[in-house]
Amino acid sequence: MKSSDSISTCLSPPVHYVICKLGFEKKDTYDINNILSENGEVCWRAVTEHVCYLESDQSVDYIKSIRSLGPVCESVNLHFKSLTKEEFVIQYELWFRWTNYTELFLEVFDVLQYTQTTEVALGLMKLTSCLERALGDVYLLIGKDCPFLLRDLLASEQLAVVFGQAVMNVLRVFIGSPYGLNLRNVLWHGFASPQEIPAKYCAMLLFLTAGLGQLLQTYLLQTKCILVHRPYVIFVSLEELNVFPDLNHETLSIAEELVKLSSFVLKTMSPLWMAALTAFKQSRYADCVILLLPQLEVGLRLLFTATNKCPNRMLTAEPSALYTTFDEMLAKHLDNEVNQLPAVLEEPAMASALKEFLWDFLNHQEGPRIRDRLSHGEINLKAFPREVANQIVAFAITLLCRFSDEDVFAFKEHMVIKPLMNCASSYRSRFHPISRLKKQVLEGMKSIHLWPELPTVPEEHIQTNKKLEGNAEASTLILMISEIISQLQRYMPQNYCSSDDPISSVLTERLLTELCDTRICTLYSPRPVLEILVVLRKISAQCHQVSEQVIASTELRYKQWMNKTLRSRQRHNYLRMLNSIQFLSPVLRLILVLITLELVNIHLVCKKNPFDYQQYIKFLKSVLQYTENLVTYTSPEKNKWDETMELTNKALIKIRKISDRKLTLMQLAT
Repeated sequence: MKSSDSISTCLSPPVHYVICKLGFEKKDTYDINNILSENGEVCWRAVTEHVCYLESDQSVDYIKSIRSLGPVCESVNLHFKSLTKEEFVIQYELWFRWTNYTELFLEVFDVLQYTQTTEVALGLMKLTSCLERALGDVYLLIGKDCPFLLRDLLASEQLAVVFGQAVMNVLRVFIGSPYGLNLRNVLWHGFASPQEIPAKYCAMLLFLTAGLGQLLQTYLLQTKCILVHRPYVIFVSLEELNVFPDLNHETLSIAEELVKLSSFVLKTMSPLWMAALTAFKQSRYADCVILLLPQLEVGLRLLFTATNKCPNRMLTAEPSALYTTFDEMLAKHLDNEVNQLPAVLEEPAMASALKEFLWDFLNHQEGPRIRDRLSHGEINLKAFPREVANQIVAFAITLLCRFSDEDVFAFKEHMVIKPLMNCASSYRSRFHPISRLKKQVLEGMKSIHLWPELPTVPEEHIQTNKKLEGNAEASTLILMISEIISQLQRYMPQNYCSSDDPISSVLTERLLTELCDTRICTLYSPRPVLEILVVLRKISAQCHQVSEQVIASTELRYKQWMNKTLRSRQRHNYLRMLNSIQFLSPVLRLILVLITLELVNIHLVCKKNPFDYQQYIKFLKSVLQYTENLVTYTSPEKNKWDETMELTNKALIKIRKISDRKLTLMQLAT
């Protein structure tokens, strides 16, 4: 692995030239009064005159534009430095309100007064994410479905209608286009070190944001529109994100030492690592994670490029190529060859856990998707939870440890570090569809197991309660369930393989818990697996909904019965419900067990055993149809319990037939 100390920049020569030199080539002194009126308004015409266009197709000539705008940016930076905080607030505070985060832009002004490179980089990252979010809100004044990518948002007709195309072209010189300065991407993906980002570009974006606020006010007055800000994303179920123990001062002090020693850290980037740890200690959790995520990407890119023998990918790609980002580093293949990144992690378990953690926290749709949501301005930075920051910092510490020299072995064995290493190596995905399905079936089974505790009508209140146990329909249902369980038992743990009462002893929460503890590979799931999972999850969700409806209806009807508010027809229907649910319970439990057994075998079959995929999906969809109909029949509005039993009988016949033909995954896997 190439020494991290030997890498002086992650910017390719052309990109380094564009960001660090091009805007300094013109030495002219630009008069701020050319672009700023006496009453403090941005003179946009004077600004847009500095954007140059290609003669061939009239598209933006980014090189000439950056060169021309360089002195303008310097003039704006000097102007801001000449203002006191009070003067800046009086002149500009009003024009930042459209962003819904005025305080952030006032903070960026403070940062520019001292030109601390790490703070400028952080301020620019926060500014661009907030600006993107605000521009998305403006887009929704006219359009629907705001573009996910900043470059598409800035190129949209909707924003051109509000601000003018010339104004949008100015913005694209600084952010959103890979042909321009592209400040947002080079920072958020960790390509630029703090000293490589000129403070004057941060000042210019601050200035332009105020100017956009002025243009927007004019547009809103003319159109009588009201700008509505989308609500922030809120992290729910924070307990699901708890992987590592809470970090204390001692752990953070060791982390600061590891930053100096670890080969995972580029020397040019170490100030950002230290700033991230400082931010955590100061309870600035959003700042901490914003600083740290790009550094994790840099460190992994260093490993990725070394192990895959593609050192050129350590640098920013040109506009015609893709950046080497998290998505590609976590992929199974690289240009039709196997990605060698896991090899450098030595232990397969560690490699798998590393990727599962990153996929969970960054990529999976049902996970927190921390980087996306931070970089696109979807999270309230003022209320960023410590719990999330704790996980990212702890994970980063394990990487610092893993890629440190042998002479820091004592750090790895330290009493506060070793638990972190253990947590990292044993991590299992929590947000992959497989993991979510496990959670679903357990919640569904837990709900169904509440049924025996539901209140029921005392025997003395029932005059004509026809017990189903004695009739032919009930006997047929019980027999079919027992036969299916008998066929399934060979695929279950040994201690569930023999019993006089298979329904009570096999279809249990304990069995599901044991099956769900089976480790299933979640990395690189092929499309057939993902498609099967979608159907299995829908079936599981429907089973849970049926259970919740049964619970609600049973409790309501019991109260009405005891209060004698049920009409004669309702009383008879209530009794049919009580009789029906005692047989519906084992059927729903059977389906959840079947789903879980299929899940346990899902990858094995798709990888090693060719099977009739279409026939299998057809079977699953028929089970899904049954559960969807159950939801309808057992709803408070329908209460069709005779139809429920008839439907259940048909579904069991189909499940038994499929099982007889050995078309389930568990059967194909043996």
